[in-house]
Amino acid sequence: MQTASHNPLMVGLSKTLLPEPSTLVIFGGAGDLSRRKLLPGLYNLMRDGVLPANFAVIGFARTELDDERFRALARESIEKYSRRSLDPDAFEHFARNLFFVRGGFADPAAYAALAKRLDEIEPGCGVPGNRIFYLSIPPSVMGVCVDQLQTAGLVRPAASSPFSRIIVEKPIGHDLESARQLNATVARVFDESQVFRIDHYLGKETVQSLLVMRFANSIFEPLWNQKYVDHVQITVAEEEGVGTRANYYEEAGALRDMVQNHILQVLCLTAMEPPWSLSPDVVRDNRLAVLQGLRPISGKDVDQYAVRAQYASGFHHGVEVPGYRNEPNVKPDSTTETFVALKCFIDNWRWAGVPFYLRTGKRMPKRASEIAVQFKEVPPILFNYDPQSPLEPNVLSVRIQPDEGLSLKIATKLPGPKVRIYPVKLDFRYGTTFGEQSPEAYERLLLDVMAGDATLFMRRDAVEASWVWVTGILEAWQEHSTRWLPQYPAGSWGPLEAEKLIGADARKWRAL
Repeated sequence: MQTASHNPLMVGLSKTLLPEPSTLVIFGGAGDLSRRKLLPGLYNLMRDGVLPANFAVIGFARTELDDERFRALARESIEKYSRRSLDPDAFEHFARNLFFVRGGFADPAAYAALAKRLDEIEPGCGVPGNRIFYLSIPPSVMGVCVDQLQTAGLVRPAASSPFSRIIVEKPIGHDLESARQLNATVARVFDESQVFRIDHYLGKETVQSLLVMRFANSIFEPLWNQKYVDHVQITVAEEEGVGTRANYYEEAGALRDMVQNHILQVLCLTAMEPPWSLSPDVVRDNRLAVLQGLRPISGKDVDQYAVRAQYASGFHHGVEVPGYRNEPNVKPDSTTETFVALKCFIDNWRWAGVPFYLRTGKRMPKRASEIAVQFKEVPPILFNYDPQSPLEPNVLSVRIQPDEGLSLKIATKLPGPKVRIYPVKLDFRYGTTFGEQSPEAYERLLLDVMAGDATLFMRRDAVEASWVWVTGILEAWQEHSTRWLPQYPAGSWGPLEAEKLIGADARKWRAL
């Protein structure tokens, strides 16, 4: 088994911190996130040889489970969701460190039982008291949970040894005020240095590689500005519909669910200035500066710069599927958006005048996430002199999912005596080049919390800054209430209004 110190998965972008032996307490330990991502992710880290040898995992929930049934749940989850197949011997080793405490999130007796189990388990697992509390629970009970942890004496001061850290899962608030309240609640008990607000998009291999691509290659950074970039497109397309999340989604919508966190964080990494070091707060300061530089969209500007829509009935892989308003638990007169397209600007020296087009939607033709940087055209002379058949622009495309990698479209000459220009792609794929599947985002982020590396996590001020920007759009939509949103057929790339948004600038959305 590989040792942590020799595995490149092991450390964050700073390349200085190692994960420490820890106990991970998962509040909501029997829930969907735990089963799909956290338990399989921890198992994969152990298989990769990067999980500290001394660790423990405690699931905490009201579900009728004990240690053995929790281990059975973990086995079933790994068999179903893990990127690595289940190895019986490896799982037996993993399962010895899995435990469960049953209790309600507001029940003081349950936290007393948790404290007792921690004191019993950690010596046997070789964990020196380092504890990470993962709040995989609804925001409405996070405050209660944090207060109960403090009352039970389970939270140690910042910079103490052993450490106490907390992971806060999205959504972080429903709006600016609720986000501020949640942040203030967590801050009553935990210092900001102990808080890790997770956005799994920042843990994706290609997203992490953005900084390396930009700042470790001399060919990109000199061109990464308004002198050479025509525009940038960021797309996060979801193939599935609302599914079983209708109750949540009806209160959220695409702008809150995807733009406020995932897409804006990807935008920040795409557009940020070069940090003077890779220490977490330096990188996060530069990401924050992008959010602070976003030109507000509010009032009358919203109709010009933002499009929202709902998916109508259509076809998914040849099977007819209902429209959003006909999905279970969706109000028949719902005006919740399932698609958003935005045109935004970053008002700083680097990006002055460069439009960033953002779009996300459900029930699109396929699952795909991409950052596309389109460079300006060459002058209309030599090979680009004919306005009737202009050259295709150079585009650098970063594929976040699936089939992670990047490609660069360039013009080349077709073989033969005549000068005929043909666009080709220089293509790099992680799986083909490195011959193995990239680690899951949650795997990387869990390791970074154990190491205390907050580079890929959201800081309080950045969360609130993103809500400030999104709030202008939300308020305008609320003021200009409508009974019907534009619709797009399920299985299509969005509504006509989104095409008009980008088409007004003589541009078009990329086909993914």
